[in-house]
Amino acid sequence: MTGTGKAPDGAPTTLAWLCHPTTLLALVLLVLNDRLWKAAFPGLVTGKLSDVAGLVLAPPLVAVLLTLLVPRLPARTAALVGLVAVGAGFAVVKSSGYAADLASSAWTALAGPSLVRADRTDLFALPALGLAWWSWTRARVRPVRHRTARLVRLLVVLPPAVLAVAATSAAWFPYALGTTMLDGRPAISVGEGSEDASYWPDDPADGQWAVSNDGAVTWQDATVDETGWLNSQDTPRQRACAPEDPRRCYRVIPGHLRVEQSDDAGVTWQVAWEVPDPRRDELAQRYPAPGDARRHFSSRELVVYPHLGGGHEVLVANGRDGFLRRLSDGGWRRVGFLGAQPSATDPPELPPLSDGGRVQRGVDLWLAFGLALLLGCVVTVFAGHLAIRRGGGGRGWGIAGALTIVLAGLVLDASWPRADATSVVVTVLFLVVPLGALAAGALLLVAWLSFAPGHWVGLVVADLLFTVILASLPLAGWLNGTLGQTWVAVALAGLATVPGLLLAVRLARLADPTRAENRRDTPPYPPYQPPPPRLPLR
Repeated sequence: MTGTGKAPDGAPTTLAWLCHPTTLLALVLLVLNDRLWKAAFPGLVTGKLSDVAGLVLAPPLVAVLLTLLVPRLPARTAALVGLVAVGAGFAVVKSSGYAADLASSAWTALAGPSLVRADRTDLFALPALGLAWWSWTRARVRPVRHRTARLVRLLVVLPPAVLAVAATSAAWFPYALGTTMLDGRPAISVGEGSEDASYWPDDPADGQWAVSNDGAVTWQDATVDETGWLNSQDTPRQRACAPEDPRRCYRVIPGHLRVEQSDDAGVTWQVAWEVPDPRRDELAQRYPAPGDARRHFSSRELVVYPHLGGGHEVLVANGRDGFLRRLSDGGWRRVGFLGAQPSATDPPELPPLSDGGRVQRGVDLWLAFGLALLLGCVVTVFAGHLAIRRGGGGRGWGIAGALTIVLAGLVLDASWPRADATSVVVTVLFLVVPLGALAAGALLLVAWLSFAPGHWVGLVVADLLFTVILASLPLAGWLNGTLGQTWVAVALAGLATVPGLLLAVRLARLADPTRAENRRDTPPYPPYQPPPPRLPLR
């Protein structure tokens, strides 16, 4: 009679694959490349590095998800499915425009606005699957059997891996680049910029030209000859005068959403239309992935052309905010992208301008909450690390806690440009807060077990709350418009952690194993006294 054996569980082995040093290195490279290097060094190398890192990271991620959904699935089967599915899907999407459109729709439903482009040169990254297979052969001999270790790795590695893979598929947005005249007809240039800031157009030649034959009512793509002539013109075109009245002139103010007007041929100027900078920054937050508001929401070029019914009109290129139009009756209107946006994107809906009342910033409120709490966790992790070191422990716990905090910070940074309230709330509540709480709680527990007294834990928790309150002060000013620039508020919140860090250094003195009240091996009763030796009987 044979007993029934326990059903095999593939999760320990696939999780070891996901946590293999090669896979973790691919995760770090993917995050750094998408968040920093693409913006700083746009080009072929940074463009392909994400594909290579993604092909190393995606198969173990798919395998882990499969074994979590189907616990009885053998690890080897899950690994093969992950490798084949990722390789085949990557090859099909990069080779077929129709498949890329389907992938864009699916990714948009899962991760927000996304655009996947077909590019057969990306297929040169497919050999990276060999590196993924090599890491599998090394990881499968050391499965993660311990339940606690498995849970910790899932909480620390799985969320950033999912976020990093989802972030590689960035959406692209239309961008109003320039305006000019072509044989008496207005012409506009519209380009595209990517959500992850790896590329934003800068020159009108970077976009697609369109020309209107009916006074900016309808637009047609410029021909090859017209495009060549338009690209050869001097740029930027930041000042122009009315054809019927040379004394009436207009100019744009770069770095601001502002147009000025002169009625004396440019001797004196007054504001004709503007969105004040604080309101401009609030408007930018209503766009997905707004980036630097001063750069992307700025009046760039303008053109003045005669109206068919008399008078003149003005078109202004305002970057991410589309075009601004002055009608012949003197009224100004934001008109979007005039039906001339690139075919790869749909016409975006222009967010309304604020009416000058109190700014509604529900999304920013959650971001500020996540940042303040994360800064408090930084102080707690630092205090726990000092206490562990005084208790004779190693640096490993402090390094693990610091890495967890860094991952939470990267997650929060990736969510900062998003305007979707649901996505931001879910990210803060289910990723940033749990990661910060995990790091702080683990360091507190380990420090308490390393000769830190019980009242030390209470003081460190008070230090955490003190830091959260201090960091919230500049963030509250930012939410209410007192601090107009986001980076100023974030920098002041970071400086607010200094008192908490100094207090953590002082509290570390309480975690001294040489103090009698901190010793775990000291009994609560007088030490045992051996009885006096017996005298021999005579």
